[in-house]
Amino acid sequence: MANDARIVLQQRLTQQLVMTPQLRQAIKILQVSRAELETLIDQELTENPVLEEKADDREEGAEPEVPTVDGQNAAEGEEVPAEAPEVQEAANVNEIDWKELAENYSNDMHGATGHGASEDDDDRRPALENILVSRTLLPDHLMWQLRLSDLSQAEKEVGALVIGSLDGDGYLTITLEEVAFLANVWPDTGIVERVLARIQEFDPPGVAARNLAECLLVQLKQLGLADDSLPARIVRDHLPLLESRRFDRLARDLGVPMEQVAEATKLISVLEPKPGRDFGEGETRYVTPDVHVHKVGEEWVVTLNEEGLPRLRVSNFYRRMLGAEGAPEARGYIQEKMRAAAWLIKSIHQRQRTLYMVTSSIVKFQMDFLEKGVSNLRPLVLKDVANDIGMHESTVSRATAGKYVHTPQGTFELKYFFTSSLRSGHGEEVSAESVKDKIRIIISAEDPKKPLSDQYIAEMLAKEQIDIARRTVAKYRELMGILPSSKRKQVY
Repeated sequence: MANDARIVLQQRLTQQLVMTPQLRQAIKILQVSRAELETLIDQELTENPVLEEKADDREEGAEPEVPTVDGQNAAEGEEVPAEAPEVQEAANVNEIDWKELAENYSNDMHGATGHGASEDDDDRRPALENILVSRTLLPDHLMWQLRLSDLSQAEKEVGALVIGSLDGDGYLTITLEEVAFLANVWPDTGIVERVLARIQEFDPPGVAARNLAECLLVQLKQLGLADDSLPARIVRDHLPLLESRRFDRLARDLGVPMEQVAEATKLISVLEPKPGRDFGEGETRYVTPDVHVHKVGEEWVVTLNEEGLPRLRVSNFYRRMLGAEGAPEARGYIQEKMRAAAWLIKSIHQRQRTLYMVTSSIVKFQMDFLEKGVSNLRPLVLKDVANDIGMHESTVSRATAGKYVHTPQGTFELKYFFTSSLRSGHGEEVSAESVKDKIRIIISAEDPKKPLSDQYIAEMLAKEQIDIARRTVAKYRELMGILPSSKRKQVY
């Protein structure tokens, strides 16, 4: 019996979101940091001939434009579209009148700034230290000293191997035998020992040591202390007792009064256990705030930091070329590049507007922090801000990633303001960051000779109606890099 095989043509209607290249670009622009945005704009200016930087022709003293969403004032917290803006715009990408769009957004892509403050307001300008600086690398610093030394050429070659074998903290990570083998002088390690001893005299003090004890002993020697001095004896023979701060045991084992042990440990405490930490990993970028928040009268004003960001526009030259007659291929190329330029300008404008709205919402929730400091930081989650401005949580998350805000309390990453909550004895919610700040304040005020235990700190917080367990205090203390009470004890 033959099989009854038939080909059936069916029509089915489905709804799905297509991740177009334009949408991916809009999302990327929203979540990149300021430095990455500058790099991205520079790249687009290089690759797209239709895109060009517009000279800053704004009138001095002109009041910046307040950003709006669908004709409504974002600063006043009016209702905005619930769906992520970049998704909405991408849905209509094929309907964009890109010629008109380029003209409109080239003029106002940087309009998303706060109102009520002049352009020359010093409080809104990036601090002088927020610039790129080049830090000296540890190997470069040591090689410079090696080249200036009176060592022979053979010894300098061994020295280069030693310097190349140091870790980021400045410690030698291989044995002298391995250095001798690499330098083709094995089995003679005498030259390696001589060179190592010479490098250990270089700056920074304690560099090229093989362990912590040797690092500290080298620094004591440079201070003029003999090998039989009390600090040297403590480091060489009793370092575990020093690390555990067993000063009574040290005094007993060394047969000296506690006062002498206290004086010796005070000297040791100023030595550098990681000589290489002051040297960078290369070029270091200091934080440049994306947003500034300052108070004008009784009102908190949010201002985007747009210094250094080029103002973009579509080239008039290529716009005229498009209007003239020419080869279809050339017109198609120009049209494609103009569409890409228009979308980039719109995406950057959307990024700035979203960043402004998110920061304004955070300011609304965290006014007590701005007025009084970290102890008044309010518990906040992404959903709170998302509901406030009518956006999706993922959009808020992208808008806060890698972005920094300068406030009267300091410069913080926007994500800093989103913190978990603890419940106080009065039933109120307290920010975890504010609890950390209280723990830091308590420990900073303790008697160094009688440091407070985690349990005692938990009991002190309980008196302030903050009920947390001892292990929670220990966890927060460790996150802040604070040692336990047994290692905070001092005898001097």
